[in-house]
Amino acid sequence: MCRRAAWRCGLSEVDQAFEMAIAVEPSDIDGLGHVNNVVYLRWVQDIAIAHWKAVASAADQEKLLWVVLRHEIDYKLAARLGDAILARTWVGAATRIKFERHTELRRASDGCLLAKARTVWCPINAVTGKPTSVSAEVRAGFSVAEEGNRAADEDR
Repeated sequence: MCRRAAWRCGLSEVDQAFEMAIAVEPSDIDGLGHVNNVVYLRWVQDIAIAHWKAVASAADQEKLLWVVLRHEIDYKLAARLGDAILARTWVGAATRIKFERHTELRRASDGCLLAKARTVWCPINAVTGKPTSVSAEVRAGFSVAEEGNRAADEDR
């Protein structure tokens, strides 16, 4: 059971959240009759990519790709076939080449938290495939802390 009122309060805490609706598909369901854990991880990645494509300039999208260095995910409740999911993501701390992102997956009908994740991403040069620094514009749009902040490097 979850508390809907707490969810409503939590929504206002993150001003810069990007949201995306997701429908649970038959192929998402595992042998236990609920969404497979790997699917939640796919959704975490899908919303991060959708956020990048919605916010980054076409020039930045051509120059930069992102790879995951670390995923941390906490599974709270099961999603089932027919559920509508509200995915929300927002950026966190960053260092020179590590960018933190947070994601929540909630059941849209009642706001119950299904899973939450913290992911550390690294920007790579689209041509060389090597880690690269980003422009001030990308840094401002995809982090909340300056380079000196080591939060994205910490092993939590």
